[in-house]
Amino acid sequence: MGDFLGSAWWLLVSIGVLVTFHEFGHFRVARACGVKVLRFSVGFGKPIWSRIGRDGTEFAIGAIPLGGYVKMLDERELGEGDPAIPVADLPQAFNRKPVWQRIAIVAAGPVANLVLCVGLLWAMFVIGRPDFQPVIGVSEGIAASSGLHAGDRLLSVDGRATPTWSEASMALLAAALDRRDAKLDIEGIDGLQMERTLRLSQLPAGLSDDRAVAGTGIVPRHLLVPAVVGEIAAGTPANGVLAKGDRITAIDAQPVSSFEAIGPLVQALGARGGEAMIEVQRDGERLALPIRPAKRSEPGRDPYWALGIRPAPVQQPAYDARLRYGPLRAVPAAFAETGRLFGDSVAMIARMFDGRASVQNVSGPITIARYANASAQLGPAWFLNFLALLSLSLAIINLLPIPVLDGGHLLYYLIELAKGSPLSERAMVAGQYLGLAVLAGLMGLAFYNDFLGLAG
Repeated sequence: MGDFLGSAWWLLVSIGVLVTFHEFGHFRVARACGVKVLRFSVGFGKPIWSRIGRDGTEFAIGAIPLGGYVKMLDERELGEGDPAIPVADLPQAFNRKPVWQRIAIVAAGPVANLVLCVGLLWAMFVIGRPDFQPVIGVSEGIAASSGLHAGDRLLSVDGRATPTWSEASMALLAAALDRRDAKLDIEGIDGLQMERTLRLSQLPAGLSDDRAVAGTGIVPRHLLVPAVVGEIAAGTPANGVLAKGDRITAIDAQPVSSFEAIGPLVQALGARGGEAMIEVQRDGERLALPIRPAKRSEPGRDPYWALGIRPAPVQQPAYDARLRYGPLRAVPAAFAETGRLFGDSVAMIARMFDGRASVQNVSGPITIARYANASAQLGPAWFLNFLALLSLSLAIINLLPIPVLDGGHLLYYLIELAKGSPLSERAMVAGQYLGLAVLAGLMGLAFYNDFLGLAG
């Protein structure tokens, strides 16, 4: 229940901030262009609070807090039986304004979200976002064959600086989804810098998006599991030899730094045959115990050698890096980060259209609420980062050329500029129906993915 209430609360906070800023962009530019604004509403439905401003605008909070709108004076929205707009107010009608002013008013909402994204990222950089160092903990498969080793630090991926693991993982994900070999600048454990080519073109075709980075064979250092015994299966080689809580330090004289390192050593020991010594720390003592792995078979998996142990539960590792700038240096950093995020987001949309990325990446309010709650628990800097990305996403979605959205209206006005006259009422209505159908399909997909996520 705590997670549910937390997710609901942080979703309302996030939507409230972003929608208010978005609609304020429309409102402010509309007033600057001399358009009369009838209502500025955060939320839909019957107002639960409202007041009338000095300029006659009604400011309201709707009962359904999942959006908002700015209602402007417009002759086209008059229904049958509605009183005509007073002649004195006609110059303030939205539909009477020049097309370039209508474009500016409609574009102001997405632009406001872009400005908000920059401001949120600036605040995040000034506060400092805690993170993990981009250090490789385990290198296997493609990563190992590409010359990467445990302890290597990723300095850049395809020329994109990777000061923390978050930047490194996003850059690796983009290249992995495209099955494109990536140029890496790394710093070895000896301090020497070198270049490597990560052969991501060798990734299997059926790999899911959420396994793309893991499929490279890279496990970051902060995700390594300590080599501490948590469970011992009955009837296995470890039963009666090892004890719960033992920290394994070496197998057959080969040092063990993490639980992930145990598997390859056990396979090598099993292939060699015979017994070997496993060294552990137990209650402050160092012990060397004889052990012989056993061969196991499971459906859908090749036979393998095993000891019969599972790791002990682990806690969230402590952050060992912080992405932080001073107030002045944070300004260009925020603009640059907004540009990178914009490019990444547009590229992801393109990948979903051509099939390189799964449409499961389309998220609805349930997933957004869960991420809002999770980022809030990580601290103010991570929540600001989440809000910035959500604000940018709102800007991009609204700029899509789909009737009903801001981008659809902009498309209408650009056509009007090109042909010298507005589109016919019939064409605009047909576009609205098409836009509603597309929007309903996207919302249905988003909710479907949300429920899949909950079921998982």
